[in-house]
Amino acid sequence: MVRLARGSQEWKGSETSRALLPPALMDEAKRSCIPAHFSCKHDPPHQQSPSFSVSRETLGLILGFIGVCIFAGTLPFTRLAIETLSPWFISAGRAALAGLLAGATLLVLRRPVPQPKDVGALVLSALCLVAGFPVLTALAMETVPASHRGVVLGILPLSTALISVLLAGERPRPAFWIAAVAGAALVTAFALREGEGGLQLGDLYLLGAVLSSSLGYVVSGKLTQSGLAGWEVISWILVVSLPVTAPLAVWLFPEHPAAVPALHWFALLYVSLMSQYIGFFAWNAGLAIGGIARVSQVQLLQTFLTLAIAALLNREPIEPVTWAVAAMVLMLVLIARRTASAKPAGGRPLSREGV
Repeated sequence: MVRLARGSQEWKGSETSRALLPPALMDEAKRSCIPAHFSCKHDPPHQQSPSFSVSRETLGLILGFIGVCIFAGTLPFTRLAIETLSPWFISAGRAALAGLLAGATLLVLRRPVPQPKDVGALVLSALCLVAGFPVLTALAMETVPASHRGVVLGILPLSTALISVLLAGERPRPAFWIAAVAGAALVTAFALREGEGGLQLGDLYLLGAVLSSSLGYVVSGKLTQSGLAGWEVISWILVVSLPVTAPLAVWLFPEHPAAVPALHWFALLYVSLMSQYIGFFAWNAGLAIGGIARVSQVQLLQTFLTLAIAALLNREPIEPVTWAVAAMVLMLVLIARRTASAKPAGGRPLSREGV
């Protein structure tokens, strides 16, 4: 058994919690009970069960990779569900199911209600991440393949960094702006090529999804600076949305649910529980354990994982040019991350922690 302690404070966890969650996720789930800087103490060797040990960095990378794999399946599974379920029901249903799970988790762990000053940011994040992004991506899936959308949304980290820079009043290096413009131009050229010289309606939906998600990530990232853990932020965002998403899900429920294939219901369940909620536990735990700077780089693999899953699950042919564009977008995102300045307009260094 692993004990987490700081000074004389110690939390062992119940048998049920240890059975359901690995120690790394218990760390994240109990972060409010245990200070951020804690030490890990192990029972004496004669009390330990046989196990293998890994470094914190390795464990963080593994958890981060699991989170990215979960997120990478969002588009292909949405594409699958959209064959028989409406995009509006998928969007409301995934948020409602995830919201119910989030509410139960917050109750079981007895998490305090956010401060009144955080409500506005939670509502704005909900509009972006619960309403805007899922609805726009589901609508896009009706007109463009998952692989196409995977490449276009490859600029999401770049867009998020750009919005963060603008809202923080930073002065990034010229290379950052070059990478941002080049990334936008590259994805636009790819969309025009796929649309035979014109932008498809799905591309406009994807553009809105990128902007909505980027703003939501920045705003919700700021909430972590108020003392909320990453998993708590997404939990409260989903709970705040429940008064809207739950009635909508009931109203939009299919008239003939038995006619919907079981695989499509499973796809809805995946994007509801895994993509919308559980994936954040692994992702946030990975960032906390392995370090944000190191583990966040794993997210760059998401586009390629999405392409691979789309090829297997949706049987979509992936052309070599699609892989090439995804690789170029990846390089531009790397350039942007390395050249974003941390100085605001006034010249005082600005912390980017939690963004």
